[in-house]
Amino acid sequence: MVYTLEEVEAHLAKLEGWELEEGRWIVRKFIFSNFMKGISFVDEVAAISEAFDHHPFISIDYKNVTLRLTSWDDGGITALDIKEAHQFNELFEKMRSGEKR
Repeated sequence: MVYTLEEVEAHLAKLEGWELEEGRWIVRKFIFSNFMKGISFVDEVAAISEAFDHHPFISIDYKNVTLRLTSWDDGGITALDIKEAHQFNELFEKMRSGEKR
């Protein structure tokens, strides 16, 4: 079931860093300390995505990784997108906590 705009906004309020784009995507840019950390993140994102059988659009720009989620078959943002975004945030926090600061 596709979420309404109000439902998407309510979920995004609890989902750090994610924004609604063009009314049909949820998007977050993750910034890493170096290129290889970003690539490691993308490898893990791929594994999570395969487990969900739901795949984001991924852009890699040096140390920046941008993920875009939508449910094409349903025509908008669904619970699956929100759940997967939470998983990506957890992964990012785990990876970031392991870095030396």
